[in-house]
Order: sequence, then C-alpha cells, then structure tokens
Amino acid sequence: MSDRRAFLQSLSSVPVIGSLLPASLKAAPARRDYFKELGVGTFINAAGTYTTLTASLMLPEVVQAIDYASKNFVRLNELHDAVGKRIAELVGVEAAMVSSGAAAALTCGTAACMAGTNQEFIRRLPDTTGMKTEVIVQKTHRYGYDHAVRNCGIKFIEVETAEEFERAVNPNTVMALFFNSNANVGKIGTEQFIELCRKHKIPSMNDAAADITPFTAFEKLVKVGFDLLIFSGGKGLRGPQSAGLLLGRKDLIEAARLNSSPYSDSIGRGLKVNKEELLGMMVAVETHMKKDHQAQWREWEKRAKQVMDSVAGIKGVNTEIKVPEIANHVPHVHVTWEPSALKITPREVVKQLREGTPSIEITPGSTDKLIIAVWMLQPGEVEIVAKRVREILKKAS
Repeated sequence: MSDRRAFLQSLSSVPVIGSLLPASLKAAPARRDYFKELGVGTFINAAGTYTTLTASLMLPEVVQAIDYASKNFVRLNELHDAVGKRIAELVGVEAAMVSSGAAAALTCGTAACMAGTNQEFIRRLPDTTGMKTEVIVQKTHRYGYDHAVRNCGIKFIEVETAEEFERAVNPNTVMALFFNSNANVGKIGTEQFIELCRKHKIPSMNDAAADITPFTAFEKLVKVGFDLLIFSGGKGLRGPQSAGLLLGRKDLIEAARLNSSPYSDSIGRGLKVNKEELLGMMVAVETHMKKDHQAQWREWEKRAKQVMDSVAGIKGVNTEIKVPEIANHVPHVHVTWEPSALKITPREVVKQLREGTPSIEITPGSTDKLIIAVWMLQPGEVEIVAKRVREILKKAS
C-alpha cells in the first residue's frame, strides 16, 4: 500500500502527459455550430448578393487579413490613411476611403459636399444653417437608399431632362446624385450628367454599390469621371459586408473623413469602420484586381448550363441565360413554363426550395419565372440546386 501511495504522489510532480504530446497529436477543440445553437437556418445562395440574405461570403484572403488585424493594435487614423492610399493607387483615383457600407458612403459623401472641412458645419449637421442644401436627382433615380443622402438634411430637386437640370441649378445647389443601376433609365445619360455637373461646377456622386462585376467596374466607372463613386464591400468584391468604398476627388474624400468616425462630433460618428474591416476591404480590392475574371465567367456559364440541362427534358419548360445590363452583371438562369404544362407556380417552387433540406434561396421578386443566380454558389452546390429544381418541376409535370 505504501508503495502504491508513493507512486501516486510521485505523479503530482510529473507534467500532464497531454502537454508532452506534439500539437499534431492533440485532439482539436470541438467546433461550435453557432447558427444551430441559435436556431438560425443556413441556406444555399442561388439568389445573389442581397443584403437581407447576407450578400456574399468573404474571400479566404479577406478572412486572413481580418484575423491578422484582430491580434494587433494600431492608430486608427493612420491605418485609414494608409489603406485609403493603397486602394486609390490600385483603382486609379485621387483618393479613397473605406466606409461602413455603401449607404454610409452616401451619407459621408453628401456631408463632405455640404460641410467640407468647416469644423462648425461638421459639428452642426444635420442643422444646415448657412449651407447649400439642394441635391439634383433624376426622378427615375430616386430609390430606397437615398435616405442616406437625406440624413444630412438636404432637399432633393427632381428633374427629368437636361433642360430641367440646368434650370434647377442655383446658388443653393450642393451636389447631384446618380444611381448607376438606373443609368439607362431616364433622359439624362451618364456622360451628359457629368457634363452638366462640370459645366455648373457641381460635385457629382454615383451610387454603384452593386455594380462590381467580373469585368472590372472600377476601371470603367473611374474613367467616366464622377467626383465621388460608391461601391459596396460585401457584394461582388466579397469583402466585409459591413464595409464599402467612397472613391474620388482628394478634397472631397478628405472632407468625408472629417465628417465620419472616429471624429466624435460628426454626423458620421456612428458609421464606424474598425481595423479588421479596413484591412479586409484593402485585400478584397487587391484580390479583385488580380483575379482572372475571364476564367471566373466561364465557370459561372458552366454552372448555369448545369441548371439548364437538369430541366431540359421536362416538357413545357424553357430556359435561357440572361445577364443584367448593369447591376449584378453576371449570368442568371431564367426558367419559365406554360401554366398548362406544370401544375405549380413559380412562387410555390420558391417555397419548396426554401423549405427543403438544405434550404435554397433563389433570386426574389419574380412571380412569372424562376431566376437562379449561380455566382454565389459554393463548390458542389450547383449540383444540389439543379437536382432540386428538376425534382420539383418533374413532380409537377
């Protein structure tokens, strides 16, 4: 008994055996399934980069940059300056700023045009006393996100023609807003809009949030010559969903920075961008500029064909690939059928896809067809989507 007690006591002075094992042999801690714990369902994204569907998945390079930043302290303004400079050089603009999403860029850009670097004005917004307050916009370019411009206390002056634009200009005009997705909607095209702004020395701002596509929208839109240009970070760029870009004139970007976080007494103080998002956006832009966009496009066309082929043998079903002209300029599969051919409606198909396992979301809003976006699908998912769509339509045929 005494020998056994002595042996057990001797173990207390020996290092824990597990600590002596090499890292490769230690059991990895169990990974938590956070969404499952919370009762939040995940899904296959055959819809696209919709904010309500959490847009895109961040690139591995972006996640790596975020992880790196999370382990270091830096001076925030110093990082803001350095990241902005790098992005501006990559894209080919005078200056750049990472914002907390595209809507935040709208607010900060508008504040820059109104308050500039005037500290009194910056502190007072949205009290606009002494500032220019009218923003010219085409009636067809009013949209759900222009509230971010109205946050600054401006008044929209709606116009339809170039003549109306010129008549609307007055000493109280501070800016003109353009919605890129509606570039072909309305009577004032992109180039004429910029010409009018330059003629009357009015800053022009273009919201192109959803318009980063494989064929680099940066280069195309920068050359057009808007004073301020806005992109979302979490859509086609696959950066942080809560970040965006404000690009353009150096003086306006400097003013936008002063009207935003971390400057405490500004209208944009709540529009904070942390160090992780700053680095993440920079790496997203770097990666986008180096990507083989032609190869990526071929992959998307291949996926689209898989979906089309899966339903090709079902009588009465028609498919085609359509590419939106501007926003979300990527291949989408459109699936249609005559009501007499299939005993199911597109809405019912959407419901069955959503409620199945795994859940699948397709492009929302259409009532007369299925619209399937393939660009956010992950490896192996196009086969699942194609099979499920075929099963549902086949059963209804």
